[in-house]
Amino acid sequence: MTAPTRAVADLKVALFATCFNDTMWPETPKATVRLLERLGCRVEFPADQTCCGQMLTNTGYGSKAVPLVRRFVDVFGGYDAVVAPSGSCVGSVREQHRGIVELVGDHRLTSQVEQVTPKVYELSEFLVDVLGVTDVGAYFPHRVTYHPTCHSLRMLRVGDRPLQLLRAVRGIDLLELPGAEECCGFGGTFAMKNADVSIAMGSDKARHVVQSGAEVVVAGDNSCLAHIGGILDRQRSGVRRMHLAEILASTEEDQA
Repeated sequence: MTAPTRAVADLKVALFATCFNDTMWPETPKATVRLLERLGCRVEFPADQTCCGQMLTNTGYGSKAVPLVRRFVDVFGGYDAVVAPSGSCVGSVREQHRGIVELVGDHRLTSQVEQVTPKVYELSEFLVDVLGVTDVGAYFPHRVTYHPTCHSLRMLRVGDRPLQLLRAVRGIDLLELPGAEECCGFGGTFAMKNADVSIAMGSDKARHVVQSGAEVVVAGDNSCLAHIGGILDRQRSGVRRMHLAEILASTEEDQA
């Protein structure tokens, strides 16, 4: 494990768990905290946090999300860094919150958003760019393939940061995913409004995962993993799905 290049103990770090993880995949935010604490961070979980408003903004109800934006800046305004295991939700905060409040002309809230949003990081961004770490001391002796989710790839432009982190995991056999940059078809409410198209896209992604020969498909968003994993489960493929945070938090003791 490489030591962080920044004095992490001096950072006031908050975990933004996201409502989807909190409700459906709580092991992911737990793994995020274990990982960050192993690297020396002091992580707080503000209990008043709630949804970032993405579901409203992505379906054309941006003005209805203003109270959620106000809650977000109130809850996370006092931190040096806000870390979330979700490229989708971080993308919404950094790329949509300002536009939402500009719709209603709230200049004070706009100023607050401008102060807070640059401090909000997707997990791999925080590890590589802020802490300066790629080897986090993880051990995961399995065949793994990585799916870059659309928001992380196209909105946040995290690039190969997740792959840098995965390549440094001891014991891992990291396999290339055919058609990696193709959308899995989830897209939040897109999957409900355009179910047939969504399933067709997801089936293509699931086929590519199986073709890779991986035991585990990993991504930075559990929403996409739920979609891909559901198809893989129905196909009885035997391929597991895991969030990036869970693999990076894994140690030799966990695999014993």
